[in-house]
Amino acid sequence: MQQAPFFPIIYVRGYAMTESERDETAADPFCGFNLGSTVYRASTDKREPAKKFVFESPLLRLGAEFGYGDVYENGLDIMDADWQPRRGNRGIPSRSVIVYRYYDGGSALLGSGRPMEIEDYARGLSDLVLRVRDLVVAQEQIRPEDFRCYLVAHSMGGLVVRALLQNPALGDAAARGAVDKVFTYATPHNGIEAAGLKLPAWLSVAEIDNFSHARMARYLNLEAVYRRHGRVDFVPEQAFPIDRFFCMVGTNRADYGVAMGLSRAFAGHGSDGLVKVDNASVWAVDRQLRISKTSPTAYCYRSHSGFFGIVNSEEAYQNLVRFLFGDVRVDIWMQVDAVRLPEALQAQADEVEALYQFELLARPRGKRWYLSRRTAEEDSPACRTHAQLTRQQASGGNLVYLSTAFLANRAKVSQQDRSLAYAMDLAVRVPDYQLRKRFWPDQHFEGSHLLRDGLLISLEPPLQPGGEWRILHSWESQHVGQATQALSYQALADGGLRLELPLPRSGLTPGLDGKVVLIVSAWR
Repeated sequence: MQQAPFFPIIYVRGYAMTESERDETAADPFCGFNLGSTVYRASTDKREPAKKFVFESPLLRLGAEFGYGDVYENGLDIMDADWQPRRGNRGIPSRSVIVYRYYDGGSALLGSGRPMEIEDYARGLSDLVLRVRDLVVAQEQIRPEDFRCYLVAHSMGGLVVRALLQNPALGDAAARGAVDKVFTYATPHNGIEAAGLKLPAWLSVAEIDNFSHARMARYLNLEAVYRRHGRVDFVPEQAFPIDRFFCMVGTNRADYGVAMGLSRAFAGHGSDGLVKVDNASVWAVDRQLRISKTSPTAYCYRSHSGFFGIVNSEEAYQNLVRFLFGDVRVDIWMQVDAVRLPEALQAQADEVEALYQFELLARPRGKRWYLSRRTAEEDSPACRTHAQLTRQQASGGNLVYLSTAFLANRAKVSQQDRSLAYAMDLAVRVPDYQLRKRFWPDQHFEGSHLLRDGLLISLEPPLQPGGEWRILHSWESQHVGQATQALSYQALADGGLRLELPLPRSGLTPGLDGKVVLIVSAWR
């Protein structure tokens, strides 16, 4: 029978602009999901050499670590009429990776050489989900209504997935209902910008208009929402639960070499070389067209594709498998209770402008990579203006979302230790203050920090449902290398926990007061 959480993974690759790129895609059995890497950028300075780090590929790692296999047999895949299951099987096992080969028909090798509409790709994905369902049902002897699968997509593939989930006209309701979780790498959920401008709908060459707002609003069934909010990065609550939709965001534009670097030049800072950081995640929207909450999101210093690409990276892979198979979810927020200007500016506070940058590096114990990485140098911090913070402070809505981390028991350094531990490097910067629209240099150094410290967290789940958690923490400025202080928590109505950790250095001027807020919940 199908054993949760090891459901079939359907991979949906990204955009192939030219006929030759579609031919390359059609000629690759795994459409890039089999590509690994041996290099990574340890610094934002490209003049420094890359570091060696062997990542074998998502496909190999899923097979080696979780027992997943492919479904090709005798040179055919499951959508071919002559395909037959392997000897002794009725269908395919639940632990299968299936590649959605939607560009075969658009290649000159296997089709017409002309791409189809994104609506056609969404309908084809629906057919593939149902085909996988029938084969897994036959092999695992489960009821069709109990079948579940995961959709994992890169770039435009995430828009194909959303078109299926959000537009009832583009596929079968049974296919949509079978999707358990969605993971997207570097998907332009709010379209693609060139030199700060949204792509116009009339730019239709080579399917590029698939990334314009007007076109996206149609195939995503978001025209009313788009008219109200001017964005299309929304997943309606009735279409798919936002908590089960993970967005992996790249922040390295420098290593994206498509079009001899023109793409990264037009995408600009705060992008992966093609997709803006602010456009690479999704929000929930309710039936009254109101925005509610963001999807779980993590950030890594990776480009859209290439040698330093996001799909062939350890960081993204670790977020993928922890999201699919992990045990504990932690949403990381910072609550700002008070923000103080330098003393010389306090009397003129109404005329002061400042941009606060909230940084986070979330790292598991004993690893060389980050689960999430947001820094000012990589154009990926969470930003708030002084006016926003003071206005939110007055209204009580002063939470700043930083990231979501998923933790896995199988990834622990020691299986005898029941705790799940990780560290967070937290910082808040004020690059500059402006008084009456002019830079104010007094009592201030460029890039100074109001907060810079490390937070260690150790979570030990209860042995029995409903039991007590054991939670320890330490600020590294007070105790390096180990969480030692017990931390109380608030039990939430949905079974989760709310942890609040007051920030160090409170009361200083300039400075801020507040707390780190962690929402911890069991995950599966």
